[in-house]
Amino acid sequence: MTVGILGTKVGMTQIFDRETGVSIPVTVVQAGPCPVTQVKTKATDGYNSIQLGYLAVKEKSLNKPELGHLSKSGSGPVRHLKEYRLNDTSAYELGQAITADIFNPGDKVDVAGKTIGRGFTGYQKRHNFKRGNMTHGSKNHRLPGSTGAGTTPGRVFPGKRMAGQYGNEQVTIKGLTVVKIDTEQNLILIKGALPGKPGALVSITPAKRVGK
Repeated sequence: MTVGILGTKVGMTQIFDRETGVSIPVTVVQAGPCPVTQVKTKATDGYNSIQLGYLAVKEKSLNKPELGHLSKSGSGPVRHLKEYRLNDTSAYELGQAITADIFNPGDKVDVAGKTIGRGFTGYQKRHNFKRGNMTHGSKNHRLPGSTGAGTTPGRVFPGKRMAGQYGNEQVTIKGLTVVKIDTEQNLILIKGALPGKPGALVSITPAKRVGK
């Protein structure tokens, strides 16, 4: 894995290509700045990685062990911490700020985050099941129908599509394109939709190359 950046999903908008006039749907991400809160090496921890912090908060929001850990880098209290594994950490030091300029327009990125939570939902919403008849005396409108297999085996097999928790899952959208970078406001405009609702935490990393 290579170093990425943490950010907050702001929302979606569109920008226009000056050459072709085509509108491009983009998601705006408030990315960083993310201070380096810890540098791990093979000598000290068995592997190479850097830990980044994001979203400054008040000291009372954290406990003493967390504040003691962050004081080593002088970064101040932050809400989120995330680790990125690297082959070489020599280019990074404690307190160094990672900003949106680590990416350039045209770069391919992977964006990870949690999807919008929809709570406990039924069959139609969760699995796109077809409903029953609404007329002719039918009393099966949104019911699941038979779920078991009778006397033998007399139980519901694991993995059967049923009602349950929908959304609020960690997902990664791969191969998205960076359209524009605003280094003054630390904004990254990424083509397409990202997981989560506005205000959700996302992690942006360079896309992994498949194949060679």
